[in-house]
Amino acid sequence: MNFLKKVSDYAGEAVQAAKYIGQGLSVTFDHMQRRPVTVQYPYEKLVPSERYRGRIHYEFDKCIACEVCVRVCPINLPVVDYEFNKATKKKELKSYSIDFGVCIFCGNCVEYCPTNCLSMTEEYELASFDRHDLNFDSVALGRLPYKVTNDPMVTPLREFAYLPSGVIDPHDLPAGSQRAGSRPEEILATLEKDKPDA
Repeated sequence: MNFLKKVSDYAGEAVQAAKYIGQGLSVTFDHMQRRPVTVQYPYEKLVPSERYRGRIHYEFDKCIACEVCVRVCPINLPVVDYEFNKATKKKELKSYSIDFGVCIFCGNCVEYCPTNCLSMTEEYELASFDRHDLNFDSVALGRLPYKVTNDPMVTPLREFAYLPSGVIDPHDLPAGSQRAGSRPEEILATLEKDKPDA
């Protein structure tokens, strides 16, 4: 009886091992059928989405030094340096800076700015060797970012979620091709068509 118990235990463990190997291989085969998601980064870059929150762009001429951006910032990050002019009874802005080493890119300052002097850009490459280089003054904040689509050294790629059905390589797409699925107005039109008449 002891021998039979050992054989049954061994057979059970072999079946369990085969089951685990099958589960692992099923994940492998599933990934073999998916689209490739590799981007050759220095030479290929993904185009950020329309509402991407990258580096903040600042326009010095529009700023009235109201400090709303400082009040709505969760970490009180923007540094607004101004002088109050008693003759005109207005604030005169001297300098403005944001430390992107600390910034959480929430976009509250852009949202609540009354003069729209702040805006989010598509720039995401902010790496530097010294953390003090991430403290941008009003001159650095006023520099417009270089778009990925305008860079002749880089091949811009659309995100794979936005490619048409069955397309793997975004390089071969004709201009103006749509992503997989229907647009919202097309879905609304089909819903209206399928709605029963009252």
